[in-house]
Amino acid sequence: MTIVLLILGLVLLTVGADVLVRGASGLARRCGLSPLVVGLTVVAFGTSAPELAVSIKAAYAGQADMAVGNVVGSNVFNVLFILGISALIVPLVASRQLQRRDVPVMIAVSVLTWWLAADGVISRLDGFLLFAVGIIYTTVLVIGSRREMRREVAAQPQVAAAKPEAMREAKVWRSTLEVVVGLGLLVLGAHWLVGGAVTLARWFGVDEVVIGLTIVAAGTSLPEVATSIVASVRGERDIAIGNVIGSNIFNLLIVLGGSALVAQAGMRVDPTIFAVDIPVMVGVAVACLPIFFTGGCIARWEGGLFLTTYVAYVTYLIFTAIQHAGLPTLTKVLQYGALPAAAAAILISVLIALRTRRSALG
Repeated sequence: MTIVLLILGLVLLTVGADVLVRGASGLARRCGLSPLVVGLTVVAFGTSAPELAVSIKAAYAGQADMAVGNVVGSNVFNVLFILGISALIVPLVASRQLQRRDVPVMIAVSVLTWWLAADGVISRLDGFLLFAVGIIYTTVLVIGSRREMRREVAAQPQVAAAKPEAMREAKVWRSTLEVVVGLGLLVLGAHWLVGGAVTLARWFGVDEVVIGLTIVAAGTSLPEVATSIVASVRGERDIAIGNVIGSNIFNLLIVLGGSALVAQAGMRVDPTIFAVDIPVMVGVAVACLPIFFTGGCIARWEGGLFLTTYVAYVTYLIFTAIQHAGLPTLTKVLQYGALPAAAAAILISVLIALRTRRSALG
């Protein structure tokens, strides 16, 4: 039965992602929002619904390790795995808005979370602060997007007059229905998939922190995986990238903040999560800025670098959980080999991009 749930979950995720991307891109055009903002809000918030449900349920039940690990692990997974595999399929072009506003916001929120967790707990006051910032950020996004789209319509009034009002309203309802149905399929598919994966993991005696950081985090992020891959294939690259960046911001502000609010005494942050996993989350967020800067896109080789880094990170978590004999060797390889090499590759890419821009200006 567990295997059946895993297969059905994957099927629902695939179908739900296709329906959601189609509805969201249509909704963007018909409700005065850019596709990027829809990716950062409607799609990102919707695909993060599994994280929200799992973390709040875990926090309310006193399972802080699962709640915090789910959020931190999901954010690492979103950047390294989802952007990585999406870029391998189609190089992802990052808009200037992402480079100048949304990626810096993701970095700032990640650092803020790290700072709030320094005392070993995400308190209810911390949760209120995160949640309030999330509401403000979303409001600013929507208002700014609608103003921008209105200016575009004012500059090209023939576009707005091209379709009868009744037809536009009918298509808005259809797109809205597709978004709702797609989200429903994604949430149900993720629920079945995560349930089956956690059951299998517990049979093998895997630690709860590791389950939260890997299986649950990856499982609740599967809607983002399916949505970003389908969006990349369909050419909706703004939705593909915006979905990931928006989900990471939503996870920290709304999911983590909301979970801390419902927890009776806040959420304890495991020392290992604070010392290892949150810094990794901050590091991959920071890495997005120079990668997006180089040509304004995530190239295929950069996507491969992201995927390789994620495999190394998960391997490290598993080796740590089971106290594998090769853990010291792996740690040294990561510290003195893989991580410096990845940083050097990104730095060289940035320097080449700067040189190219100077040559173009000269």
